[in-house]
Amino acid sequence: MSSSSAPAAETWLLENGNIKPLSKEMRHGHGRSRTAHNVSSASLRKKSDLTLVRKVPCSIVRDVLANIQEVILGTKLFVLFIAVPFAILAHYQNFGRSWVFGLSLVGLTPLAERISFLTEQIAFFTGPTVGGLLNATCGNATELIIAILALTQHKVDVVKYSLLGSILSNLLLVLGTSLFCGGIANLSKEQKYDRKQADVNSLLLLLGLLCHMLPLMFRYAGVGESVAVTAKATLLLSRVSCIVMLIAYLGYLVFQLWTHRQLFDAQAEENEDDDTVEEEEAVLGFWSAFAWLVGMTAVVALLSEYVVGTIEAASDSWGISVSFISVILLPIVGNAAEHAGAVIFAFKNKLDISLGVALGSATQIAMFVVPLSVIVAWIIGERMDLDFSLLETGSLGLAIIVTAFTLQDGTSHYIKGLVLLLCYIVIGTCFFFYNRPQNQPNGINFGSSTGGIVRV
Repeated sequence: MSSSSAPAAETWLLENGNIKPLSKEMRHGHGRSRTAHNVSSASLRKKSDLTLVRKVPCSIVRDVLANIQEVILGTKLFVLFIAVPFAILAHYQNFGRSWVFGLSLVGLTPLAERISFLTEQIAFFTGPTVGGLLNATCGNATELIIAILALTQHKVDVVKYSLLGSILSNLLLVLGTSLFCGGIANLSKEQKYDRKQADVNSLLLLLGLLCHMLPLMFRYAGVGESVAVTAKATLLLSRVSCIVMLIAYLGYLVFQLWTHRQLFDAQAEENEDDDTVEEEEAVLGFWSAFAWLVGMTAVVALLSEYVVGTIEAASDSWGISVSFISVILLPIVGNAAEHAGAVIFAFKNKLDISLGVALGSATQIAMFVVPLSVIVAWIIGERMDLDFSLLETGSLGLAIIVTAFTLQDGTSHYIKGLVLLLCYIVIGTCFFFYNRPQNQPNGINFGSSTGGIVRV
């Protein structure tokens, strides 16, 4: 084969499922662009053996089999893919709406991890900057899709609850489990982490908390005014605050991808020799990865629509409030793969990766997904504001403050993780007994002492 045709041949091999080693420069560029989220997700992947696939004589069949093996069987969670066809079957055969909800929720778990994998594959060909931007927008694609679909069905409370739950689960459950397990597994070692990333994320989370608290306090301050006037002013304040939050998130991307990239790349470089962390080869071609990404996103959208449409039925069938399902169950199951990766690296005493996953995801939801949801609601004519009501905003504020205090000294031990986990259990218990009617107006009822609390 002539040298002029070598690049084309190499691309053809990639598109037909054969592994092509990247150049040293490409590996280095890609490695620098990998976030803690990518590194954590890689811990749940497994190496594919394409020996038998390469023996298939037909190139088209070989291409299809290689792609299926890499995408479907290339994760330790592949067994959960069986829930996807069963969820669709349950929907069309009317097996029960609670079954549709449960199966869809389980099916979203491997899909979320695969979207992260496919995004990373595309980043091999787009370079570190574009790859970082893809991670910044697709890192929480499942939450964003669920939020948009819920808005189209006028379920604003489900959007608020699910996004709040994602932030709480990352700050308290994921980080708490990581610090606790890491502390137990490394009792004889001093656990340290880089405070610089934690400080940046904590600062952005506090800004997000301010933007949530002001509409709530604004509504308190306007008690003597007309409800309609106060609601309109609160909505306008929320939309302005969302624009500010998106500007802050844009600044965070510039900070992370350009001006202070070294702060966010340290964990990848330190673990360069770890086979579970660093991948030096692209296993899919660009167009193959892009096609799979589009297909996976479409399936995520379908299952998310099932989840949103059956959440009330699941609540009635299981005897659990919608608030508990949205705040606790949705984030835990939907992000199980990402959470598991963070805990795995905590066991290995690599807390920078665990913190990067938990805090990075919480920051992305608080500063990007939440304000973007409000903007999307504005565009489609839905009235969604940043007033998450007193209980929800108070839980968010305390979670952020407790997390910031926990991470202030740059060292960790298991008692810190235990405290965060206990905080999550208390908040989860609170929402288990809290059953505010869905789509209830956000006005505070000062004349009632019971509100939405379920008395037992």
